[in-house]
Amino acid sequence: MRIATRFASRTTASMVVAATLALVGFQTAGQAASAATAKASSAVTCTTANTKLTVTEAPRPINHLLLKATNTGTKPCYAYSAPYLRAGTDAQAPLPWARETTPQSVVVLEPGQSAYAGITTFSPDGEGGSTAKTLGVFLADKKGNATDQEKTLKLPNGGVFFNSAATVTYWQDNAADALSW
Repeated sequence: MRIATRFASRTTASMVVAATLALVGFQTAGQAASAATAKASSAVTCTTANTKLTVTEAPRPINHLLLKATNTGTKPCYAYSAPYLRAGTDAQAPLPWARETTPQSVVVLEPGQSAYAGITTFSPDGEGGSTAKTLGVFLADKKGNATDQEKTLKLPNGGVFFNSAATVTYWQDNAADALSW
């Protein structure tokens, strides 16, 4: 009987220790999750107010521009989806997004970091077209809608030819991926 009591006491003590360790583990995991949630909740949507936008001609591939968005704010920002682009002041519709470039997750920009979108300006398969001197840029929010005000950028070389085949990629975390399609 004494052996059974000692065994039961050891088993009970082991269960108490295991439960305590599990509780501490859950609390630590919960605290880590809370810290991650707090950091994520402090991130904002990238807008023209907290993001510097530039457009340059890409050396390769031909007929491509590179749009760069740099977080100038003090908090991380989300570069959602793809930018809405208007080639020229009289454009009737934004350039279509290249759906095959959808990234695995939303690009998060820490202060000072950049995201990139590749722009195909024309293709021989496209129709019509004209030379645009400016590029109107709207950034997207979490729901894919355009945010705040348009930022107008001057295009390189005094203007760039766009035709019906023009498209823009989703935001990428590096220039090579933005220009690889």
